[in-house]
Amino acid sequence: MKHIMTFSMMLFLSGTLGVLAQSDLTNTIRKMDSLYFKAYNECDMDTQADFYHEDIEFYHDSGGLVTDKQALLKSIEENICGKVSRELLEGSIEVSAIPGFGAVAIGKHSFINHMEGDSKSEPSKFVVVWKDTPEGWKIYRVISLH
Repeated sequence: MKHIMTFSMMLFLSGTLGVLAQSDLTNTIRKMDSLYFKAYNECDMDTQADFYHEDIEFYHDSGGLVTDKQALLKSIEENICGKVSRELLEGSIEVSAIPGFGAVAIGKHSFINHMEGDSKSEPSKFVVVWKDTPEGWKIYRVISLH
């Protein structure tokens, strides 16, 4: 009976620790999303460059696939800076761990087109795969759907 109680307590504690770890991961990824899009909205290209992994793959439903980090940054600078900003749909980010690699974030956001009288898009979905590297969390894969 003593062993059953100990085993049950271990299961309970491991489940509790898993919830705490998930909460920490979710908070971390939400913070990283916030920091990245602050740089995006302010056209801080150096900070954006630091966020992207060298092996980035960015899938866009109308723009296609970009696998060159410098080309992606150039496109953002030419097409986004001062023209478009992003707003996260509050509470929409869901984060799941990818053990031994990082995490995936799925959520919804809207974009404000400042070239068209600050018109706001309908919320659209995004998926970001975050890689936990020795240099910190990096954006590794993006699927942007509008």
